[in-house]
Amino acid sequence: MAETTSIVSGVARRYASALFEVALEGGAIDAVGKDLETFGAALAESDDLRRLVGSPVFSAEEQSRAIGAVLAKLGIGGFAANFIGLAARNRRLFVLPGMIEAYRQLVAAHRGEQVAEVTSAQALNEDQIASLKSALSGVGDSKEIRIVPKVDPSIIGGLIVKVGSRMIDTSLKTKLTSLKVALKEVR
Repeated sequence: MAETTSIVSGVARRYASALFEVALEGGAIDAVGKDLETFGAALAESDDLRRLVGSPVFSAEEQSRAIGAVLAKLGIGGFAANFIGLAARNRRLFVLPGMIEAYRQLVAAHRGEQVAEVTSAQALNEDQIASLKSALSGVGDSKEIRIVPKVDPSIIGGLIVKVGSRMIDTSLKTKLTSLKVALKEVR
């Protein structure tokens, strides 16, 4: 399984690198990023779109037609639409979430930003995000920290913060799991 994950992440990085280079040359880094975020949000919200992207049952032609319609409905054009269409034609749609994340990382590196993915049980407000930025500002050698907030009610409370290859998990879910394991060892 680890080898498959490595292959998929390698494909995602190669595609994202190619898109980043084209967007950089075309002066469209932000526009492409915005379009990819729009598509990523649609992917997160729609079970049908996730099935289309992840299922090998659909032919490349069917996926291309359907993705073309989705892109038109979302108002995505230019480099991002061409990129997603290419992924569909090459039967690589299942790697698209990884491609979007890899593109995000390339843009952050280009700008000298460090991305911090912060998962919380409830949406964070602006003051909390500003506090986190301040607390994380000394991490790494980047100029600026960019917070990518995510909400996962299953963590109950606390935060899970991922910065690069480091992760800090202060979620109640993890603490309760640790307590459960500790109690089993006592018996």
